[in-house]
Amino acid sequence: MAGRALGSVKRSASRGYDIIGDIHGCAHTLAALLEQMGYQKINGIYQHKRRQAVFIGDIIDRGPRIRESLHMVRDMVEHGSAQITMGNHEYNALGYCTRARPGSNRKFLREHNPRHDRLIRETLEQFEHHPHEWNEFLEWFYTLPLFLEIEHFRVVHACWDHRLIEQFKKVQGGNLIDEDFLQASAALDSFAGRVMDRLLRGTDLRLPEGLSIKGRDGFTRHFFRTKFWAENPQTYADVVFQPDPLPEDIANHPLSEAEKKKILSYPLSEPPVFVGHYWRDGRPAPLKPNVACIDYSAVKYGRLVAYRMDDERQLSADKFVWVNVPRPELPSNSQTEDSLTR
Repeated sequence: MAGRALGSVKRSASRGYDIIGDIHGCAHTLAALLEQMGYQKINGIYQHKRRQAVFIGDIIDRGPRIRESLHMVRDMVEHGSAQITMGNHEYNALGYCTRARPGSNRKFLREHNPRHDRLIRETLEQFEHHPHEWNEFLEWFYTLPLFLEIEHFRVVHACWDHRLIEQFKKVQGGNLIDEDFLQASAALDSFAGRVMDRLLRGTDLRLPEGLSIKGRDGFTRHFFRTKFWAENPQTYADVVFQPDPLPEDIANHPLSEAEKKKILSYPLSEPPVFVGHYWRDGRPAPLKPNVACIDYSAVKYGRLVAYRMDDERQLSADKFVWVNVPRPELPSNSQTEDSLTR
């Protein structure tokens, strides 16, 4: 499968981009955000005269209108009014629905266990009476790039690892996976497994020997996700990024020199990069001058956030826009001005 051109569409000086965070089935809130940013629905597809949306992935799972969200986003991408990168939930769906090849000692690439069943349940339920559509979307997921390099900025779902990305380009000839790569990624210690885990889930670090944490979700963790944007971290607290806070004794535990060397960094000299994935809260702002997370927990009644990228080389809190997600999520034409907050 041929890769999408990494340089993407050559734009005029007046064109801008709107990078949009994890949607997770919040279709009406997405419509409200697009309309707030000046996109208009023309022939059923949201478009903007001078700008292009860039979706960060994780369109599916958890939310109330997954099928509607997928149709909205795919229509925009196919029309040229948007671009998109793959999220870990689209990748998980491919693995969950793809049979493993003979000799692999598994039936599906992603095991059908209670935890995985729970994560994809809403998606499969909403497509229960539309199996042909779901199969078409699974095929479409193969066309979602793992990363984008657009003019002077980058987009990836969870983590920009320059070394792995350059290796991936050489192996795949672009920024797309195919079924062979998907099958290979089921082995987590393979090159394919490392690429998908790092780019779509982020970096991680093992807890001090013998320690584990049982989270509120009931899942016992021996690893925690790390901030690839952390500058000169000294303790576990400086790099931890997970749903549950670390116990104080672990948080204050100093990082060894060997652990510091394992932690990926993103230098200030690199172009701005946008990620989703991390379930942030509070008022949207850059993580550092060249790193921004735009996932602000929309499906948990947080905010669906976008960053309006133009020609800047240093990111600004003033360029974030968002819509507060109402309870329950309402159609876009019933949003009040109070819920459309810059």
